[in-house]
Amino acid sequence: MFFCPTAGVFIVAAKRTPFGTYGGVLKDHSATDLAEHAAKAALAAGAVAPEIVNSVIMGNVLQTSADAPYIARHVGLRCGVPIPVPALTVNRLCGSGFQSIINGAQEICLRESDVVLCGGSESMSQAPYAVRNIRFGTKFGFDLKVSLFSCEHYRPPYMQTCLFVRLQTSHSTTVLPLWVFGSFPEVHYLFHTGPIWSVLLLFHRVPSTVKHPRLTQFFLPSQSLPGLQGVSDGAAALVITSEEALKEHKLTPLARVVAYHVSGCDPSIMGIGPVPAVTEALKKAGLSLSDMDLVEVNEAFAPQYLAVAKALGLDPEKSNVNGGAIAIGHPLGASGARITAHLVHELRRRGGKYAVGSACIGGGQGIAIVLEKC
Repeated sequence: MFFCPTAGVFIVAAKRTPFGTYGGVLKDHSATDLAEHAAKAALAAGAVAPEIVNSVIMGNVLQTSADAPYIARHVGLRCGVPIPVPALTVNRLCGSGFQSIINGAQEICLRESDVVLCGGSESMSQAPYAVRNIRFGTKFGFDLKVSLFSCEHYRPPYMQTCLFVRLQTSHSTTVLPLWVFGSFPEVHYLFHTGPIWSVLLLFHRVPSTVKHPRLTQFFLPSQSLPGLQGVSDGAAALVITSEEALKEHKLTPLARVVAYHVSGCDPSIMGIGPVPAVTEALKKAGLSLSDMDLVEVNEAFAPQYLAVAKALGLDPEKSNVNGGAIAIGHPLGASGARITAHLVHELRRRGGKYAVGSACIGGGQGIAIVLEKC
């Protein structure tokens, strides 16, 4: 996959909203509203005038609100980005937030843009109910089924890959709850000691306590698997620029995008996608996992994360140090941008140099981005 390392791509701002529980405090805010708040906060944090933005790219998966097909365009206009500036909404499922950054980096490498506002957003609480196959009439006695739009396409693949990954990596149902509960104290620490506030913008209210996780059970033939990421609402946004734009507009870089990679994998074990994605991204960067000061792999579910950690040989002291999606939540289009934002700020807080963020993707893919602190 093409990458242009000679053209510097820098992150100058990274912010996110709180992630709201399904049906919780953010349920009445559309994905567009959430993305607008995150984008405005990122522009303000980086002292980036909307007038200098050349492109707006937003990740969104479910498109749950009436205006969601136009989300990137709405975000740009609401933030004061000039009308002639184009906008693009991308959907690489759980990797959409990462993909928005990759698309922006490609535009900068190709010198099509110098300043790109990118990120991702999802309101899973606003997912509508759907009744399939009734538009042209139904037969008498036909069993009409109402399905929740946000779940009908994801539950069967998740159940399958959850079982296969666990069986292939031999993680027991005793180990899995320990990982799930272990993720939560990290998030509790963030809220009570301060590191989270560098990336989190104030939006309504932020919980002062972190509840214990609910262990979601998927029941398959003679198997039960705990530890699914939370269905939730939220957004994250970043501003990325070229080296020339940094100098011209006197912007302060936080991190550099070193390399990225997107890879396919067997759909039956789609959760293993971060393994080839991280491996190839590091190869492009000329680095190894031992060079990484921080690693974050999106926690689709506990056995998936543990399988990836085992395959890559991740150091637990460096991995998902601030808790992951099981504790924080996983608004589909936002998580890649959230992970990137967290890594950018945590690298600076710890004085580290390199980090890699990654996610598995439904259908059998993985995506990864390597960052260097400036």
